[in-house]
Amino acid sequence: MQLQYVLDNFTSLFIGGLVFGSLYALVALGYTMVYGVLQLINFAHSEVFMFGTFATVWALYLIGADAETTGLALVGSLAFAMVVAMITSGGVALLLERVAYRPLLKRGAPRLVALISAIGASFVLAEIMGLRGPIMAALGLDDEFDRYVARSRENVGMPVDRTPTVQFEILGHGVTNRDIIIVASAVVMMVLVDQFVRRTRIGRGIRAVAQDPETSSLMGVNSTRVIQVTFLIGGLLAGAAATLYMLQVGITRYNAGFLLGVKAFTAAVLGGIGNLRGALFGGLVLGVAENLGAGLFGSEWREVVAFAVLVLVLLFRPTGLLGESLGKARA
Repeated sequence: MQLQYVLDNFTSLFIGGLVFGSLYALVALGYTMVYGVLQLINFAHSEVFMFGTFATVWALYLIGADAETTGLALVGSLAFAMVVAMITSGGVALLLERVAYRPLLKRGAPRLVALISAIGASFVLAEIMGLRGPIMAALGLDDEFDRYVARSRENVGMPVDRTPTVQFEILGHGVTNRDIIIVASAVVMMVLVDQFVRRTRIGRGIRAVAQDPETSSLMGVNSTRVIQVTFLIGGLLAGAAATLYMLQVGITRYNAGFLLGVKAFTAAVLGGIGNLRGALFGGLVLGVAENLGAGLFGSEWREVVAFAVLVLVLLFRPTGLLGESLGKARA
């Protein structure tokens, strides 16, 4: 145990935890919104995020961004990549809702069946990405798209320079432009979604379906459209998180969404699954706890801390720290 190390580097570990916690929070929102509306844990959401990471890299390749791209050109390239990632993840989320869940909902299938469908969809999406090389080779397109399909199951890295620049110091720790971008982007997007759900007509529809789907249908709420919008918002945020993740971590692979998805789900449970603000709170708390745990016990214990938090929350407060559901949120 390295208690003195944690005390000496507390600020650095805390801020690093906030950065990763922001990523967890953005992905957690997809879990918490779908659960709030459908009472379903969408385990395939981690693959929605994974598709966004690849879309980020491919978008940068597409516009020719590389290590020489700097300044405003780099900012513009990353902004373009984020838009492409959000569209891609949003599209995958809508496809997932249409193929894996809607037919089951129409038939009134038990939730266990939908849960199994979610797990199956998660594996299918990951394997599709992992088999992109052989699939394109079978179609005779591997040469034309070699940059996009090569190294199907290996790490794929960002083509641009991600070196951060220190902007200011807090208690001796240098806060970089990358830290600021990730945390600020996550908070702004979470606030926008929170206000969208609380202030707009479709947001009131989401809350109505979350609270009582049958009564909301009798009142004229189009539940199918509400569910689509819920999946779309979760997908868009997962895409944004994917670009920020690539900015921070720099590499992805076909199964990159699994571990981050588990942590995002843990963050959603920690904050109170079905609670929008709980997703942000849970993500930040988990990120900081994980970083402090890694500092205290060693980096190999980082994942153990996340799983330990999940078990403890489920044991002692299964409704999460904030607990309020999406359906009970007040405008």
